[in-house]
Amino acid sequence: MNTKKLTLSSLLIAIGTLASHIIFFPVGVAKCFPIQHTINVLSAVMLGPGYALANAIIISLLRNLLGVGSLLAFPGSMIGALLAGLLYRKYTKSSFAIAGEVFGTGILGGLLAFPISKFVLGQEVIAFTFVIPFLISSIGGCFIAYLLIKSMKLEDYSKHFIKK
Repeated sequence: MNTKKLTLSSLLIAIGTLASHIIFFPVGVAKCFPIQHTINVLSAVMLGPGYALANAIIISLLRNLLGVGSLLAFPGSMIGALLAGLLYRKYTKSSFAIAGEVFGTGILGGLLAFPISKFVLGQEVIAFTFVIPFLISSIGGCFIAYLLIKSMKLEDYSKHFIKK
């Protein structure tokens, strides 16, 4: 285990969990947590796909345990984080991590949220109910991540300081 990666991962999980109490907004039937998507992209760029996925799972779990999340937190955050990490690993450009987060969360996660909502939570929803809210949330979070990555030169940091 890499101590630097574990420490950074813990910090990102803490920020993602605490921010979910403060920064969220409703869009239709969903609550949007843009900081989750910011953390997903930052994790993907600085830590890689495995840590990005683990961070997303842990933040979603903690949000649920603390009563500020729902089961719908899992599909979007997990798929978006993993896809962001895999695309960043392959292309080493933050724009690919951002695209992976938006597509993974907004499209794939939004579609996967439907069966969870309908069959697990028992809500009457139509198939594309979550795509728009998940897209809005992920685009907002990715915008914040982009600003942080560029202003703090995190791509350089990830290439030279933390070996993937």
